[in-house]
Amino acid sequence: MAQIEFKLFAPYNKGAALIGEFSNWEEIPMEKGKDGYFRTHIDLADGAYQYKFKVQSKSWFLEPDQWIEVVDPYATDIDNPTQNGVIRIKDGEVIVDDYVWQHDDVPLPPDHQLVIYEMHVADFSGGEDDKFARGQFKHVIEKLDYLCELGVNAIELMPIKEYPGDYSWGYNPRHFFAMESSYGSTADMKRMIDECHARGIRVLMDGIYNHSEASSPLTQIDHDYWYHHAPRDPENNWGPEFNYEHYDEALDVRPAWQFIGNAVRFWVQEYHVDGIRYDAARQIANYDFMHWIVQQTKQHAGAKPFYNVAEHIPETPSITGIDGPMDGCWHDSLYHCVLEHICGDTFDLERLKEAIDCKRQGFLGVTNVVNYLTNHDHNHVMVELGDREIFGEAAFKRAKLGAVLVMTAIGVPLIWMGEEFGEYKPKTPESAKIDWTLLGNDENRSLFEYYKGLISLRKTNGALFAENIDFFHEDPESKVLAYGRWNDEGSRVVVVANFSDNFLAGYTVPNFPENGTWHEWTGDFDVESGDNQIMIDLGEYEAKVFVWQ
Repeated sequence: MAQIEFKLFAPYNKGAALIGEFSNWEEIPMEKGKDGYFRTHIDLADGAYQYKFKVQSKSWFLEPDQWIEVVDPYATDIDNPTQNGVIRIKDGEVIVDDYVWQHDDVPLPPDHQLVIYEMHVADFSGGEDDKFARGQFKHVIEKLDYLCELGVNAIELMPIKEYPGDYSWGYNPRHFFAMESSYGSTADMKRMIDECHARGIRVLMDGIYNHSEASSPLTQIDHDYWYHHAPRDPENNWGPEFNYEHYDEALDVRPAWQFIGNAVRFWVQEYHVDGIRYDAARQIANYDFMHWIVQQTKQHAGAKPFYNVAEHIPETPSITGIDGPMDGCWHDSLYHCVLEHICGDTFDLERLKEAIDCKRQGFLGVTNVVNYLTNHDHNHVMVELGDREIFGEAAFKRAKLGAVLVMTAIGVPLIWMGEEFGEYKPKTPESAKIDWTLLGNDENRSLFEYYKGLISLRKTNGALFAENIDFFHEDPESKVLAYGRWNDEGSRVVVVANFSDNFLAGYTVPNFPENGTWHEWTGDFDVESGDNQIMIDLGEYEAKVFVWQ
């Protein structure tokens, strides 16, 4: 037996009590200290116990001082279906689990070399024969060899914190320290991250820190202590919004900072995650808090690289600027621009150049934007093309053109699961399992191999890590754009892209950056440039990628 402390931060609530299996769900009184915490100590043997708190609520939507039951806001495990918190005791200490990390010493790629693969655990893999089956962390492990073959060196998990119900994208977090139990155990998640690290793959987590689900424990305890009383932007509101401006002078604490800061530190330290995407950073709307939380992640990650990325739509360069808090920002304008161009909706050279060279938009460097052809918020490219009645070979050619632009633009590339082989299902909040059988088709397999080669080029050619770019040829009439990337060590990559549905035979590309032998990557042949020009055949909606030999 060991004496275990239970505590609840509820500084302006009148009363609180502990209930649990260990007391046959009878109330155990808690004493409030001057620091705002209710505390009690009880003797517990090693094991797992369900528990909750009872508290007199101060939330405006309940009766004054009404007694309610709430889950511990700091619970690290939630029992389903009872929806009670679970505490685990081993050797007289409170633990999350007893997983032992195996691969913490494996070097991981730096931010500027990342190629990120965004996935939703439930829909990525597992139970392919049953469309209602949810994927779990163990199924992600089973697919790691596939991801290694593809070449990605980071995965970004859509939100994995415990949410209500059986299926969700996770943007309705109810519990900020507990992992979604339908994906497996806490040890299963650690094992997945460990196996990723063993292969040199970093794991980024999608973090929801602008809001919580309406029945999250803090909303019930004292809503206005942690949250804004009402949404500041009703048209872009997904739940109670954390109030990062609120400062409690009596206790010298910023409540929302304290809670979210503790949550972020927990995931970095307990689960060894390597980065966070901050959902709806525009709604967080507090650069001081974001500066602070980024510092917390770097401090607790230690010597390991840690990538903090904001989803701020519309994107705002200042969020990654000299005085900006974040390392990177989702580059939504590139998505919209590239999609419209490969679909043939428009041709605008200046927009294209701004999207491919984010510095023209005010961003400073390679890690400041995350580029994508699509993500969980948008349809797969094949859906967009199909909506325009573009199918078959024509669709795959355009998808490959888009892939080249994403992989050779300035920034960190991201792939939404299934995009690399032509997944065709439209976006839906319902379960939409990846159709792995598509890889048995020649065109889908060809697209996968194309992505695989591009990713290899992206990871091994230093020109694509640099900030240098030159748009050396523009042909509005033929809808051709050519640009070069290079670094100071002699690496060069040139992209020549045709955004028309015309086959351009014997097309001359002037002002080529270097005379000599270039290797054309997509067709695997060498070509000589002389008089600073080359002549090539350029297919409709096709990009040629030249690598300096």
